[in-house]
Amino acid sequence: MPRLFLLSLLVILLLAANLVSGSISLSVAEVWRALWNDGAETTRFIILHHRLPQALTALLAGAALGGGGLAMQTLFRNPLADPSLLGVTAGAGLGAAVVMLLWGGVGIIGGWVLSGFLLTLGAAFAGAAVVMLLLLVVARKVSGSAQLLIVGVMLSFIASSVVSLLNFFATAEGVRSYLVWGMGDFSSVGTARLLPLSLALLPALGGLWLMVKPLDALLLGEDYARSLGTDVRRVRTLLLLLVGWLSAVVTAVCGPIAFIGLAAPHIARLLLRTATHRLLIPASLLIGSATALVCLWVSILPSAGGVLPLNAITPLIGAPVVLYLILKRR
Repeated sequence: MPRLFLLSLLVILLLAANLVSGSISLSVAEVWRALWNDGAETTRFIILHHRLPQALTALLAGAALGGGGLAMQTLFRNPLADPSLLGVTAGAGLGAAVVMLLWGGVGIIGGWVLSGFLLTLGAAFAGAAVVMLLLLVVARKVSGSAQLLIVGVMLSFIASSVVSLLNFFATAEGVRSYLVWGMGDFSSVGTARLLPLSLALLPALGGLWLMVKPLDALLLGEDYARSLGTDVRRVRTLLLLLVGWLSAVVTAVCGPIAFIGLAAPHIARLLLRTATHRLLIPASLLIGSATALVCLWVSILPSAGGVLPLNAITPLIGAPVVLYLILKRR
């Protein structure tokens, strides 16, 4: 479809823009030589070990959030649903808060002293995994998606309350560290961590594509989906696993990234004017990636050499686009 091709081209252009732009401006020729491991050593280091991993992380994370948001909006038939609605993001935030606010950023596990990024990553993923397990247990006991949605929201409230208590008793340095983590960041994934991140996200994104027909059936309601032979409970469990995994990985690695999972599916529907998931899934993935790359590009301040908070950029860029498309379509 031409629009999917244009979206793919847009993602490629934004990826290239993130490689060229930064605190040190580079020409297209310098970037091209660096990608082929040629040119100045400093340029190769900037591109291969900083800008390229950061841009690819934004691309993967945006795709994961966009696809997860579409699946949640279809499953719960709620236009305001996104991956964070399940409580998985809040669970990851609670895990990170325990490390930063309660342990002071240092943990002793089995005689090993852990600190820094790996400890935060492990704790955030553990918190997300606990919430995922609770949701899967609840999904086997309730018959409707509305009850499951309420459980996810309640788990988010509980996790947020515990984080607030930890903030109250934590040190100023711990609160500051947790605040910085909560702003979201695509730069924490280096060259060595990019392959594991890809292996963690790409199979789950492929799993979403295999759910095209069940998602189309769920659009008309659970009763209609059952009449078509769809095992609604099984489909719901699989979607929870896929979206929970995507949300857990992205939040653990990049922090809580706001708005992309909510906005990308709406932009995809308004651009394609279809409800068919065969088109909406790739469109949501591409739009999620494009939004994340735009936010990454805008967040870098070449003149000051600093970086704006990512979660301060995502709504400022995404919300006007959604409002414009809605008002244009009336």
